[in-house]
Amino acid sequence: MENVLRLVETVDTEGNPIRIITNRFDLSAEEFGEIYRFRWAIETFFKWMKQHAKITVLYGTSDQAVENQVFLALIKYCLLLLVKLEQKTNQSLLQISRWLKVYLWQHSLDWISRINFKSKRTSRGRQKRR
Repeated sequence: MENVLRLVETVDTEGNPIRIITNRFDLSAEEFGEIYRFRWAIETFFKWMKQHAKITVLYGTSDQAVENQVFLALIKYCLLLLVKLEQKTNQSLLQISRWLKVYLWQHSLDWISRINFKSKRTSRGRQKRR
């Protein structure tokens, strides 16, 4: 092997041991573990953004464009969450967002009434026979 590697052993925030292979010898194990935890927090944040704020494609490449898109997605998520809490509904944020798209150019009360609509169906659909 041409490259010399280093095995760094550290623990995560829950106390679980982590082994990391690196070619950086200028950092102590504690510093490297801290950098790893910071990077993992960033990865976790972007995973949450993709799942909840529905950012799957970045439409701009500049720093300002990316920041604007992230802020707009967070604002949308917070507003939908506020609607869900205010209406005390069991609908998911995804369903509330879908109904917003359907009722976008109609009166807002139509959208709110659709969110609060209770089905009169008592059937649970087709059931598996035993």
